[in-house]
Amino acid sequence: MTRNKPFIPVYPALSRTYPSDFKVDEQYRASLPDLQNGPASLIVGARKVIQHVGISHFRLPIRYRRQDGGEIMLETSVTGTVSLDADRKGINMSRIMRSFYAHAEKQFSLGVLAAAVSDYKDHLDSFDARLQMRLSYPIQVESLRSGLSGWQYYDIAMELIDQGGQRLKVMHFDYVYSSTCPCSLELSEHARESRSQLATPHSQRSIARISAVMEGEEKLWFEDMVALCRRAVATETQVMVKREDEQAFAELNAANPIFVEDAVRAFAHELELEPRVGDFRVIASHQESLHSHDAVSLLTEGPTFAQVSLDPMTFAGLRA
Repeated sequence: MTRNKPFIPVYPALSRTYPSDFKVDEQYRASLPDLQNGPASLIVGARKVIQHVGISHFRLPIRYRRQDGGEIMLETSVTGTVSLDADRKGINMSRIMRSFYAHAEKQFSLGVLAAAVSDYKDHLDSFDARLQMRLSYPIQVESLRSGLSGWQYYDIAMELIDQGGQRLKVMHFDYVYSSTCPCSLELSEHARESRSQLATPHSQRSIARISAVMEGEEKLWFEDMVALCRRAVATETQVMVKREDEQAFAELNAANPIFVEDAVRAFAHELELEPRVGDFRVIASHQESLHSHDAVSLLTEGPTFAQVSLDPMTFAGLRA
């Protein structure tokens, strides 16, 4: 009887020590496999054009110019994408980062953003490209009556879209405010007048996200957008508050009660008056203290932001 010999695997004699002194030369680099630039036969699934492929949320410090002439360095989250032809396997995503880093030391401007988009569009041989930079921009604001001041932070995204040979510049701006319900205010006053019953109207922290296409050569500063929002809805949340400020804020809310429908129309009115703004979209969410749900509204002007279907996170993504 013949017994089968046990299988004994043979392992190659590979080094298990990291070669910290190994240097890459051009010949070695040329020998490295590059699957993303491989033939179309390597494509998995349907051979379709991909509208956006790239990287999201890579962070680096960027210098921004202030309206008063100063500048500030802020952590910035960058998303960069390009289109991909149906017969191409993929892209070299590190080229997006390398293209952006080539301009990262410059003071931010839309011109720098445009140059970065042009570079990685050329490097990746794509017909469309998009670059978005997200940041939190601080502005010092004074209290209503006490003379104190503090830093208010505004979540902003700057987006440059290169599509079909046309370029679009968009600012996305979040504005946080207090909304006092006009109906609740009237009901509270009715209780006081008719029954001498103390009652308070409900109000809540609310947020509007304004997306605006920037037009013309004149710069639309972040500070300009803050001023525009304050003209539309005066009840911006406060930073530094003493008792006299809290009383003033109660008076300010009583003077400016607002439904969510009123809010988007008020922002739209100010945006229509601004010559540096073209198409726009306003999304507002009043995160109700009365209800266990939010009151929301969306208003668009022009074809840029018009849409039939809404992303399921359109309103859920607005948290004040």
